[in-house]
Amino acid sequence: MSFAYHAYEAVHMMVSPARAMSSAMQLAFNNPANPLTYTPMGRSIAAGCELFERTTRRYGKPAFGLNETTVGGVKVPVEERVVWQRPFCNLIYFDRKIEGRRKPQPKVLMVAPMSGHYATLLRGTVEAFLPGHEVYITDWVDARLVPMAAGRFDLDDYIDYVIGMLQMLGPDTHVMAVCQPAVPVLAAVARMEAERDPNAPRSMTLMGGPIDTRCSPTAVNQLALERGIDWFRRNCITRVPFPHMGAFREVYPGFMQLSGFMAMNFDRHVTAHYEMYKHLVAGDGDSAEKHRDFYDEYMAVMDLTAEFYLQTVDVVFVQHLLPRGLMMHRDKPVDLTAVRNVALMTVEGEKDDISGVGQTRATHDLCVNIPSDMRVEYLQRGVGHYGVFNGSRFRSEIAPRISDFMVSLDMKAAGTRRDSTATAARKDLKVAS
Repeated sequence: MSFAYHAYEAVHMMVSPARAMSSAMQLAFNNPANPLTYTPMGRSIAAGCELFERTTRRYGKPAFGLNETTVGGVKVPVEERVVWQRPFCNLIYFDRKIEGRRKPQPKVLMVAPMSGHYATLLRGTVEAFLPGHEVYITDWVDARLVPMAAGRFDLDDYIDYVIGMLQMLGPDTHVMAVCQPAVPVLAAVARMEAERDPNAPRSMTLMGGPIDTRCSPTAVNQLALERGIDWFRRNCITRVPFPHMGAFREVYPGFMQLSGFMAMNFDRHVTAHYEMYKHLVAGDGDSAEKHRDFYDEYMAVMDLTAEFYLQTVDVVFVQHLLPRGLMMHRDKPVDLTAVRNVALMTVEGEKDDISGVGQTRATHDLCVNIPSDMRVEYLQRGVGHYGVFNGSRFRSEIAPRISDFMVSLDMKAAGTRRDSTATAARKDLKVAS
């Protein structure tokens, strides 16, 4: 087992005095009363100090900050409420304070990735759907904050959590899985269908998910195959150090995942920070603020329990158990042919370097019993992994298609209910006469 977490904490403590000094110098050279503030030298020193402070900072969990939205052309306040809670997850409901009678709108459960970043990574996704949908999102808890007394959390528990949330929300729910959750969400739906659970969702939308990583394997997929599960266990798992609430829990640290993400595009991140330095020196506050907003989110990471991380790597990336029909949930098989009544939409990005093109679309080949009129597959040109669920093309091209998919299913269900009610009324009238 690695002692990387202890080394990380030690280095962070040793750098703290330098960070404090850097912050003090930044304040001094940003002070309007300091004549050097207005010189190229002063701006350069302040910019360098800010970059040093930001690259050595421990970033906390960001807030969603979605305090209002526009519904029907009217701005309404939004309140975040936790409506379901377990040790490793809170289900957040974005309650739109709409006055008067509410027009029925699709109910969406967004299952955020549990892959190192917080659920706030989907802030733009939530924002895009708030005007026309009842939105819920899984807010996964940092494993280093969960006491050992709360027990384990693995892939089977993840599937149980998803089933529990869907059962609470009811059968008119549309579930949306972004990236990593595609596999457990699909498994949860398959188990609910196999058990004839009346609360199975109306639809599932899988976005950039690793359903079958044998299709168009990426560098991430190849790494898992080459190293094997034992390598990850030896080199990536460590214990949370004291005094964190989850002290002594075995985890895959978020800082390791972040290091891997940054290493994949190291030149891009170096260039981005150099560009920020130039913006600060030039006094371009707007461009610098965009950099801050992105990296405040990107650098905020959470730990994953060791059992969840290792089981996911083994099941999804090494053995490919789901597409091979061999995946189990607890002691029961995950049979994708059992999925018959839940509509399916898959979304992929043409330039996705995390989940290659075809990995999510493979779901259509595996769920053979979903009727053809209940399937949609969409490939977005010109976007990478992040663009599948965020950004301008997501807002203008992807989100409207997903929304139309959900609305059409709700309208179809409402029409079926009306027909059933009318038929029952005619039968009652015939009996009465």
